[in-house]
Amino acid sequence: MQTEKGIGRVITASSVGTLIEWYDFYIFGSLSTIIAQKFFPSSNPTAALLSTLATFAAGFIVRPFGALVFGRIGDLIGRKYTFLLTLVLMGLSTFLIGCVPSYATIGGWAPFLVLLLRLIQGLALGGEYGGAATYVAEHAPAHKRGYYTSWIQTTATLGLFVSLGVILSIRRWVGVDEFVNGQGWRYPFLLSIVLVIVSIFIRLKMSESPLFAKLKLEGKTSVNPLKESFGHKENFKMVLLALFGATMGQGVIWYTGQFYAQNFILTKCNVEYEQANTIILIALVFATPFFVVFGFLSDKWGRKKIMLAGMLLGVLLYRPIFKELFQIADTSNKVVASTKVVANNGPIASLNDALQPTTTISTFTDDTQLKTTVTQKDTVLPPVIKKEVTLNKGSQWRMIGLVALMVLFVTMVYGPIAAFLVELFPTRIRYTSMSLPYHIGNGVFGGLVPFVATLITTLPGTDHLSGLWYPIGAALLSFIIGLIYLSDKNKIVDDHK
Repeated sequence: MQTEKGIGRVITASSVGTLIEWYDFYIFGSLSTIIAQKFFPSSNPTAALLSTLATFAAGFIVRPFGALVFGRIGDLIGRKYTFLLTLVLMGLSTFLIGCVPSYATIGGWAPFLVLLLRLIQGLALGGEYGGAATYVAEHAPAHKRGYYTSWIQTTATLGLFVSLGVILSIRRWVGVDEFVNGQGWRYPFLLSIVLVIVSIFIRLKMSESPLFAKLKLEGKTSVNPLKESFGHKENFKMVLLALFGATMGQGVIWYTGQFYAQNFILTKCNVEYEQANTIILIALVFATPFFVVFGFLSDKWGRKKIMLAGMLLGVLLYRPIFKELFQIADTSNKVVASTKVVANNGPIASLNDALQPTTTISTFTDDTQLKTTVTQKDTVLPPVIKKEVTLNKGSQWRMIGLVALMVLFVTMVYGPIAAFLVELFPTRIRYTSMSLPYHIGNGVFGGLVPFVATLITTLPGTDHLSGLWYPIGAALLSFIIGLIYLSDKNKIVDDHK
């Protein structure tokens, strides 16, 4: 096993690459409202946003296929070169998304090309995570496996953090108008190529996992990892238990606490773009260290208790938390202190436009501000109404506290899960076996949360909280299965016997 200093280098080299892959993957989600305007027809904004979220979700749906393809390569050839390959694919596809012309320029080719590149992103990420987690776990001593692998677990949230930080920085640098209506939104995608080159340089210096290298030297690597992983009854049973008893619940908790929260604050609470993303950023700063805390505690208390507690807290508290988020930004019960109307402050898009936008700015007694823009494009269609709420400082910090609480649930389910999955499967098929349930649970069940939850709220008879029934139901089912069938014994499977 590695020395403490050696394992530090392993974690750093693995984490930097994985963080960059998550950064690449999440830029798309963080810019979904702008991408909806650029790559899809603008006649129906809700349909365009749903199309964007569906494209975002498509990247998650193909992740299990990436897990199968690259997991097999990782179990046959080795961990190091496999996640070098996934890194290159991710970086190139992200860079190219920044180069695709808009719908106004090339029509239907725009959403097609974006979807294609998004699918490549999903395939690459499907192969990345399992390799990184396996690589670190196979260097770590058994009694600190939860602690060391928890550093890899921070990379997903840090990737989201970096993506939001880069987006907000570029938005301020180029100006809001250039970022939203010009080419500024492309820069976070184009920046990816630089980050990936740096990461490749770091990873080229890494050596192969010692457990895999030993297995290869002894000629004990699997000849057919897919058949061995899913063709053997006992191993396949563990794959299903890992999926429905752990990763499904972990996935919906992860995406509800971070991505759906972001989407909800932007589209249901109508909080101003920069303030909404600042709320998420600060909440992530407060809560991210708990990935390592819960990874460390899982070495002492066991993985199962901590992960299931995180799921149960999400099931019980999501509706009260999201209800509170909505009420904080709801201006219907506030007292107006002043109102200002600004007319004729926008360009005429075409000769069919009968009126230019009219903006009303209402300031309330608690310093909350509501900006309402009404655009009447013609005399047939109803006006397009856009609301934007700027919260006062106290309300902003209340939202930060609520989002940080949800990210805390995320750290409970996500901090220990890499060690939990690694310990379920033997080295010879670990990359393949752990990657599939992780990416179905996290990528498919979790990645669909923003799309499915938003879709539910558009159905007749639903309200702004109805979308939460999807993650709550999935987390509850996973909690029950995990409670009954999962073991809390954190013993790694021995493949040398």
